[in-house]
Amino acid sequence: MTSPDAAQRRPTEENPVSTSPSRAAVRARSLSKVYGSGDVAVHALRGVDVAFTAGEFTAIMGPSGSGKSTLMHLLAGLDTATDGQVVLGDTELTNLDDTALTLLRRERVGFVFQSFNLLPMFTALQNITLPCELAGTAPDQAWLDTLVDTLGLRERLTHRPSEMSGGQQQRVAIARALITRPEVVFADEPTGNLDSRSGAEVLSFLRTSVRELGQTVVMVTHDPTAASYADSVVLLADGRIAGTIERPTPEAVLAGLDALRTVNA
Repeated sequence: MTSPDAAQRRPTEENPVSTSPSRAAVRARSLSKVYGSGDVAVHALRGVDVAFTAGEFTAIMGPSGSGKSTLMHLLAGLDTATDGQVVLGDTELTNLDDTALTLLRRERVGFVFQSFNLLPMFTALQNITLPCELAGTAPDQAWLDTLVDTLGLRERLTHRPSEMSGGQQQRVAIARALITRPEVVFADEPTGNLDSRSGAEVLSFLRTSVRELGQTVVMVTHDPTAASYADSVVLLADGRIAGTIERPTPEAVLAGLDALRTVNA
């Protein structure tokens, strides 16, 4: 698969796909996931090796059924692998019990979902600080102020979700994901329920969280324009890594996806 608009690389056993030679925030090693067994078994992932660099914004893309959501769920500790390893920082998730996984997700991972997942009875401020409440800790006020001002939420802190637009709700969700200073934020189709203008704002804020706040973001998306906000794109097909696109543009991402469809046609 080639693209004139972006540098693309294919993985090898000796050189698994990495978004950069720098330190990986989270990585998969020979990661496989099988749902069911026997004749009805579905191989969602097949021996995936990939590393996501700390302090970068990476998008995961691929055709429907390629395994991109499964990969994100395994990386985030939301699902368990059939085989292989997931390593967050220096911690191997596949060795953790349910209690340890719950603590890891609470303290070291942030989530942004397509459906916002805000609590309707809470104000924006209460939703943002909820992870701290659950952990029994007080939010860092300076960090909270930085997030609120960076995301433009100062005038919305006393509003409940029903009093905010979709874009404002997603900004609250981003602040909530960042409040504990997680090692990685996983974003699952974060603009899927937004109009184009609100979606662009949310993607810009995710980009800002990486460039100005030093965050690591891994985003699953089907939208080439959304993917172009990332530093790089990891392409999946049939549960395997199919290559990467560095410095993606919408045109380069479209070309990469078209190449995948051609190969699998």
